[in-house]
Amino acid sequence: MYIPKHFKIDDEEVIFDFIEKYGFATLFSQHKGEPYATHLPLMLNKSENALYGHFARPNEQWKDAHNQQVLAVFQGPHCYISPSWYETMKAVPTWNYVSIHVYGKLEVIEDKKVIFDSLNDLVNKYESPDSPYNLNEVEPRFIDRLSKGIVAFKINITKIEAKAKLSQNHSVERQERVIKHLEDTSQQENIQIASLMKKNLQ
Repeated sequence: MYIPKHFKIDDEEVIFDFIEKYGFATLFSQHKGEPYATHLPLMLNKSENALYGHFARPNEQWKDAHNQQVLAVFQGPHCYISPSWYETMKAVPTWNYVSIHVYGKLEVIEDKKVIFDSLNDLVNKYESPDSPYNLNEVEPRFIDRLSKGIVAFKINITKIEAKAKLSQNHSVERQERVIKHLEDTSQQENIQIASLMKKNLQ
């Protein structure tokens, strides 16, 4: 990923926080000699420096992704930035965003306990605290039957590239103008980008 120095994220904790917050990723690999992508949730395991996930078994990406160097892209908030918000019209439109690229070797998982634990972690993360649904209370034979319809995997992380393009290459005055316009909208992603920009100015 092209990352000008203004936009590079070096803080590992900040990177991991983004991955955990925006966990629905796009996973790229080579499949039958061509780039192939699947959109799916991935769970970060910090202690193992790894990502866990699963394919639907009919999705043939898994058949040749094992042992490949793959790329998982996590897309954070993003929004259009109008030059009309600046103090001059001698400017062009741009886009502000946060994106994390995670590279690693994909390993297909066969161990039933590891598969269940990774699914359980996923459910626990996304179910609301007051949800009555609990994977541990689902009938084991039903879980076993459904598990046959997926292919679980682990990505052992080898490299991470992280970029937050938040107008850092512009003056403080211009950044403050952009923040004000973003905050004046009702669009959630605009407000999220404004919040991230404000943190940079603190």
